[in-house]
Amino acid sequence: METNSANPSILGYHAHVYFDAGSIETARRICIECRDRLGVELGRMHEKPVGPHPFWSCQLSFKPDTMADVVGWLALHREGLTVLVHPDTGHEMADHTDHAIWMGDIAPLNVSIFNDA
Repeated sequence: METNSANPSILGYHAHVYFDAGSIETARRICIECRDRLGVELGRMHEKPVGPHPFWSCQLSFKPDTMADVVGWLALHREGLTVLVHPDTGHEMADHTDHAIWMGDIAPLNVSIFNDA
């Protein structure tokens, strides 16, 4: 892994699809369809805030060479859900803040949990 914080290497990407009790089935359908169509790795459907995420969420993990396809697909199929997309460079604070791409509302993340905060 590249350790130069001025020019980090992108190891992969995460997309966090946010939902609540009223939208969990929509989120599940979107995440499963994204996995099936684009080969992303599908994480658990967290029915509580996890890590820095203030809402229930599901993480999709994908390789850099699929970023355009995955982000484009999510932009067209998120059905109004908020999605946070960020690179994985090993610099968690910067990945979730400076390098974040938001679809929908920007959520206030709990970045105090990061070691590099």
